[in-house]
Amino acid sequence: MAVQRNGSVPEPGYPFSAIVGQDQLRLSLILCAVHPGIGGVLVRGEKGTAKSTVVRALATLLPAVDDEDGSRPAKLVELPVGATEDRVVGSIDLEKVLRDGERAFQPGLLAAAHRGVLYVDEVNLLHDHLVDVLLDAAAMGRVHVERDGVSHSHPAQFVLVGTMNPEEGELRPQLLDRFGLAVEVTASRDVDVRMNVVRRRMNYERDPHAFAAEFRNDDIAVAEQILAARKILDDVVLSDKELRRIAALCASFDVDGMRADLVLARTASAHAAWRGASEVAEEDVRIAAELALPHRRRRDPFDEPGIDDKQLDDAMRDAAEQAEQQPDPDPDPDGGGAPEPEAPDDGSQSQSSDSESSDSRDESKQPPPSSGAGSEKQAGTPGAQFRARLLEVPGVGEGAPGRRSRSRSSHGRSVRPTVEPGRGLHLVGTLFAAAEQQVVRGRTAGRLKLEPADLRGAIKEGREGNLIVFVVDASGSMAARDRLSAVTGAVLSLLRDAYQRRDKVAVITVRGTQAETVLPPTSSVDVAVTRLRKMKTGGRSPLAQGFLQARELVLRERVRDPLRRALLVALTDGRATGGTDPVGRARIAARRIASDKIASVVVDCESGMVRLGLAADFAACLGGGYVALADLSAEQVAAVVRAAA
Repeated sequence: MAVQRNGSVPEPGYPFSAIVGQDQLRLSLILCAVHPGIGGVLVRGEKGTAKSTVVRALATLLPAVDDEDGSRPAKLVELPVGATEDRVVGSIDLEKVLRDGERAFQPGLLAAAHRGVLYVDEVNLLHDHLVDVLLDAAAMGRVHVERDGVSHSHPAQFVLVGTMNPEEGELRPQLLDRFGLAVEVTASRDVDVRMNVVRRRMNYERDPHAFAAEFRNDDIAVAEQILAARKILDDVVLSDKELRRIAALCASFDVDGMRADLVLARTASAHAAWRGASEVAEEDVRIAAELALPHRRRRDPFDEPGIDDKQLDDAMRDAAEQAEQQPDPDPDPDGGGAPEPEAPDDGSQSQSSDSESSDSRDESKQPPPSSGAGSEKQAGTPGAQFRARLLEVPGVGEGAPGRRSRSRSSHGRSVRPTVEPGRGLHLVGTLFAAAEQQVVRGRTAGRLKLEPADLRGAIKEGREGNLIVFVVDASGSMAARDRLSAVTGAVLSLLRDAYQRRDKVAVITVRGTQAETVLPPTSSVDVAVTRLRKMKTGGRSPLAQGFLQARELVLRERVRDPLRRALLVALTDGRATGGTDPVGRARIAARRIASDKIASVVVDCESGMVRLGLAADFAACLGGGYVALADLSAEQVAAVVRAAA
């Protein structure tokens, strides 16, 4: 037992075997410990579900690491969300350069995690390029660094575990796919299970050493089973039959690329080794599919991840038929296609007829378009979506990393040196500052004489994420002529753009006698899409209330997150109605927004022969940008937001 310098025994962590429930999570971590080449585990779940506790407990079960300093326990390395790329992959050792004039490499967190666990809490909030670096290292088992005149490569085989709360924003589908396995964790609704969780936690807090001793033998057994599985992993046989089953499963779920097939093969092999088998069986493939396929079904950013048991059962049944088939021993050497299948004698025509009649029934169920300002209905089917043009906040901010507006941050390109500390090193600026002092320091030859006063930080410019506040006019005039269908399609396009640029979003709808915040500021753009599709329409258009509510929301968020700049996007035809002088009151509200330096853009949704031009008038009062709905596509112009007055 390790003893600290002051003579006290360190408090043990929570035992892995003491964790109640979370069977899928524990199994996925164990399989990655058996075969790190699986590519890590993404743990998605609500707060308070012991995600971090399970991950930290896993590190104590990994085999000891033998290196030049002898044998040591496997490490748990935690990567903070605010880490820089230098800290993650390593960089030039400045101390050795300045002291000895010797070019040397200083390893980063990936090197420290070698043969251990690299844990990233809130991985969905980590900058995208850092997530790419982590996943590349986890997949290849090595880190290659080419920077600052240094070429370095070192092994980095670790169990990568990322945890996230979906309420704080989703991880992008292309990054989801890079994680080998993904697990959804939720708190049990079983009363006995919840009681057991609380009881064990209280016992641990009362006497950690006695509690750890109670489960020590169980943890030792799990650790020995992991080690035994590692030893036989290379000898586990993956037959053509099971490989065909894996390929059929991936094909049936229409996953992109071949990464899913490889992950399933590795995971099934690891599970077979974990249970001590010499050959992969159907049960191993089934468990691998449950862990490796659900998050890969998220083809669109707004698709829900996951598959239900019936889908998997059907896919396994089809895959079983494929697994029994023998491969063609003599494929067509000329590369010709397979013979045309015979047309079914009666099925296709009836199926076509059924499909057409089904479409007709679906169309008949669509609600009729609103014909007046007083009616109210559910928003119809969104119109066509498109790649939205860039709407950005003017100036340079210092907000959270993202992809929308210009910002100064620890990432991005260096634009100039500064004497301010804590901004990384601007090498050229440092050398120039030192060069100006060489005569004063008496240098006539030899190495450059450097002093601490010469050091210059680097001001870097990158991109930030913003708060995008959508004010959507859902009044009767907007619903007329099916205009709202095009508007909701445009908002969905803008929401997709916000998702890709890592923005927070809020949605305010304007209809009837008031404005309603249907979605407070959130990073979960998926929720915004769901709320928008349930939006009610019809009635009058109290635009003044919508503008004032948006202003209050932005001012509140400035207090909570002063570095995240806001952009108000109003989608309206400008036809404010209801109450006394509705247009005049809306102009006054818009001018208040302008006086608070809130960037804005008005998307003019007016159409038809008679146009009043009120949307452009409101854009002028807001002091922001203006664009017609038809010109919102990215194929038009780059940016439309002007600096606020």
